[in-house]
Amino acid sequence: MLMTIAIILIILWVLGLVSSTTMGGLIHILLVLAIIMLLVRVIQGRRI
Repeated sequence: MLMTIAIILIILWVLGLVSSTTMGGLIHILLVLAIIMLLVRVIQGRRI
């Protein structure tokens, strides 16, 4: 479940880079959240 959310956030970030700059701040926040979730998962020792 956590991996699915991270993938969705990364896809939204890429779409935000391509589409417009008005949502840029929000999209970058979503990217940071996705990276943090992946790091927490790796630190906990679970498989990705």
